[in-house]
Amino acid sequence: MSNVPADLKYTEEHEWVKAEADGTVTVGITDHAQETLGDIVFLELPAVGKAITAGDSIGVVESVKAASDIYSPVSGEVVEINEALVDTPDAVNQDAYASWLFKVKLAAGSSIDNLLDADGYQKLVG
Repeated sequence: MSNVPADLKYTEEHEWVKAEADGTVTVGITDHAQETLGDIVFLELPAVGKAITAGDSIGVVESVKAASDIYSPVSGEVVEINEALVDTPDAVNQDAYASWLFKVKLAAGSSIDNLLDADGYQKLVG
């Protein structure tokens, strides 16, 4: 069974979202997603400064089995990407929740309140 930390929010596209103290949110892919994809070999992350809209495809995760889009769970501006993962994308397979992909400064009116909680995500993935 996949690990689903209770303190995070989730999307139906298998991203996790963590609210940070500074008002930004950190985004990654879930344990379930990395298990399904298998060995991750490449990540294409959004550029810092890019304005993103919730639901938009903003990056790609490639594994030995498949390529999968990364969807933005929120609207806002990308303020940081995890450069270390670009060089070592397989770190996501080691610990999906420690291996964040990017951080977003939320747009006015954007929120993570509409995302799934841990129970809702656990029901989604069974």
